[in-house]
Amino acid sequence: MRRWLRVAGRQVRHGRRRRRTVSQPDTAPYGAPAEGHPTATEDPPPPHVASRLHAFNRYELKYLVPVELATELRDELAERMDRDPHSPVGGYGVWSLYYDSPELRFYWEKIEGLKFRRKLRIRHYGDPAGVTDDSPVCVEIKQRVNRVTQKRRITLPYRTARQLCDGHAPVDHAPKERAFVHEVLDLVVRLNLRPTAMTGYQREALVGRSADTGLRVTFDRRVRGRDRDFRFGQERPENRFTVPPHLAVMEIKVNERTPHWITDLAARRNLSLVRVSKYVQSIEAFGLAPRSVFHLDEADYPPPATTPLDTQPVAQRAPSKAGIQ
Repeated sequence: MRRWLRVAGRQVRHGRRRRRTVSQPDTAPYGAPAEGHPTATEDPPPPHVASRLHAFNRYELKYLVPVELATELRDELAERMDRDPHSPVGGYGVWSLYYDSPELRFYWEKIEGLKFRRKLRIRHYGDPAGVTDDSPVCVEIKQRVNRVTQKRRITLPYRTARQLCDGHAPVDHAPKERAFVHEVLDLVVRLNLRPTAMTGYQREALVGRSADTGLRVTFDRRVRGRDRDFRFGQERPENRFTVPPHLAVMEIKVNERTPHWITDLAARRNLSLVRVSKYVQSIEAFGLAPRSVFHLDEADYPPPATTPLDTQPVAQRAPSKAGIQ
């Protein structure tokens, strides 16, 4: 009897302990005030917490390859991968306006290899010449946590995106996007962010099939940039090649592990991993910061002795989905 009472007493005490530590689930959307906490919206969300919007994590591997080899690799990969449904024949344009502090904080975070670093940008897919105030663009935070690349973004009219990033003003958004909008406002105000560099390139993309779901391979050619005239829709902007034009940036993006057949292909083709950032290339190409050891100089990557006539694909319509990956 005494033994039973001791066991029952322990169960009661343990049950009380559990009841004291278990809290009621918070069913309110992130960023919304929880019941009993009316001031929850007065404080900005933690900067490292992802809001519930278009977000994904990836591992990325980058290679620098001659454009002729890029075509061969694309065709070989196409035997086991599909063309991105949003990618027309010949690829599509990708243009990004990067924001940074007057001291180039985000640039130096990249150069110094910080384990947690991020960038803010406005991105447009397609031909930037036709962008109007009502055209859809993506406001995106790209960050790296250790070896994982994380992206979060929302799609807004171009006018609204400028209001948020340039005007430092709140904008209309869905409830689930509140944390992200607050984070953007916190960054642009606290760090005094301003338009710093624009990059653009022509991208072809392939996506994995069946067992390789989550695999994505992109080929970026004609990587250009500029340090002025930051508005999309500029007529005859003065762009400059920031990666030697006879080279393409090949990126392998996976959710978890790189398929063995991809690593076998890289080994068979003698591909070497490189650290290359299109934003860093633009910053250094225009003399906004000293050239780092990661800078790609054309003198270090001379073109082949005989270069075939570079025929560009016929211009294609921009992808209909502004937020394609």
